[in-house]
Amino acid sequence: MEDRFIVSARKYRPQNFSTVIGQSHITTTLKNAINNNQLAHAFLFCGPRGVGKTTCARILAKTINCENKSTAGEACNVCNSCVSFDNGSSMNIHELDAASNNSVDDIRSLVEQVRFAPQAGDYKVYIVDEVHMLSAAAFNAFLKTLEEPPPYAIFILATTEKHKILPTILSRCQIFDFKRITINDTVDHLREICDKELIVAEKAALHMIAQKSEGCMRDSLSILDKIVSFTGGQITYANTLEHLNILDEDYYFRMLGYMRGQELSEALLLFDDINQKGFEGDTFLDGFTEFVRNLLVSRDAKAAVLLEVAEDFRQKYLQASQEVDASWMIAALNLLTDSNIGYKQARNKKLFVEMTLIKLCYLQQAIEIASTGNAVSKKKLTDNGKAVAFRALSITKVKEEPVLNKLPQMIPEASASLMIEKPVSTEAPQRELADSINGKTKLATEISNTRSMGTLGKIREKLAEKNRAATGPKPLVLDELEVAIALHIELLISQKNNLGASNLKTAGLKIKDENSFVIITGNTLQQKVIEAERSGLIDHLQKYFNNRVLKYSIVIEEVTSDVIPEEKQLNRKQQYLLLTQQYPKIKELRDRLKLEID
Repeated sequence: MEDRFIVSARKYRPQNFSTVIGQSHITTTLKNAINNNQLAHAFLFCGPRGVGKTTCARILAKTINCENKSTAGEACNVCNSCVSFDNGSSMNIHELDAASNNSVDDIRSLVEQVRFAPQAGDYKVYIVDEVHMLSAAAFNAFLKTLEEPPPYAIFILATTEKHKILPTILSRCQIFDFKRITINDTVDHLREICDKELIVAEKAALHMIAQKSEGCMRDSLSILDKIVSFTGGQITYANTLEHLNILDEDYYFRMLGYMRGQELSEALLLFDDINQKGFEGDTFLDGFTEFVRNLLVSRDAKAAVLLEVAEDFRQKYLQASQEVDASWMIAALNLLTDSNIGYKQARNKKLFVEMTLIKLCYLQQAIEIASTGNAVSKKKLTDNGKAVAFRALSITKVKEEPVLNKLPQMIPEASASLMIEKPVSTEAPQRELADSINGKTKLATEISNTRSMGTLGKIREKLAEKNRAATGPKPLVLDELEVAIALHIELLISQKNNLGASNLKTAGLKIKDENSFVIITGNTLQQKVIEAERSGLIDHLQKYFNNRVLKYSIVIEEVTSDVIPEEKQLNRKQQYLLLTQQYPKIKELRDRLKLEID
């Protein structure tokens, strides 16, 4: 009868501490505790799946009951205790799967067994796997026994989700955190198994398997078994890529070359080829994001140790990273990260990825636009782009006097800006991308802020200042001051600032000297309202009187009278007239709606 096939994860499961892969910090601690007779009564093994938690728990259970332990703290594997353990017939080791036995009754049954001392050996070991699956009541039923077990009982709890375990359980255990197994350790272990099984395997293929397993040794062994069955014992890099449905990194290097050369059509055709081979857009985006990350890591020799790729590609990464700007890689990572998030919401998945490729192809040009303000500096001009065309403006020579009088009617201020024809080119997506990098939405805003001093409005302002300087300041008299205040009140009403207008209208005025006057208010509220309008009012008055040193102060003069005014109830018409004085818009509303007063 032929031997039944045993998967590699079980066949090559470590039988002693020295064969455990990648967890030396834990195995060394456990061996020292065994040699020094300093074993705790409860252990908690936590970490990712497939890294050796249950395996170490079983090795520990076997070693502490071994009759002929070595000086290094290892089991002999030949005594009765070790043989019975390997055969699964040991009475001193009990395993409980908490995922399917998570009730209070299951824990009570376990606690009942703890009362009985071992018939052979020194310890009874209870291994509770996936302990985080226990219910809250089961945890509480377990607390007292876990805190004060018999001297011969040892509990080993294993979990992948430490955060789900009650703090009262954590405080009663020695906690050991298992880490992910490195790619190099995984590759070495896979190579050792391939040699034992007479399997021919390329190192790049084993590296790809280790990378796919993400630090889980059990997954890597399962993948190895599948590929061996698929290839008949001949594992190559090509058939490993085909079996694992992984994009070859050569595709990413080719895509990078097209993007650097702004060869958009080639990039889109390459993505279509990838898509035709069955790779979805999210797979491509994820892979290209990791590819750009590896490029960025490769730029610095110190960080190059983080580069987890096959040795065949390492030199290629190092060379390409020196040829690509770091600013491009950072911007590309941001863009790809946003695309990965937005891919799930996109209706047309392929078009969404193609739009991402378009942005990446013109990303370098967009960065240059962003870094130089809004001045376009191109390394490669598109074939169908054309130069910016300016319309010629006719110039009419006129005398200075008519210009001042007729300029507002002749040339509207909006026509002072240049009329620019937009070229039909690929500059639109580049400029849009540059705006997103700069955080700006309108380029015209900056252009208008950087216009020269020769615009029409500034010419008028300069001429007006010259005229005022030539005529000298206007004398400050009460009649002129009232006219100037009235003009400012009209301005406030046009700005819908009725509160400021009404308070300024009821205030009194008093000339103090030729450069200052006093605004008299009746209360503190009126003073604060007028004070809030100071900046606009003083600017208006200084221009009106052509006096830059003109100033005013606001004082409160409360009117005191012994005669108590008689309260008089106003009728509707009187109320309406009073409201129209304070709010002129009410009269305009009445006229528009053709309303009558009762």
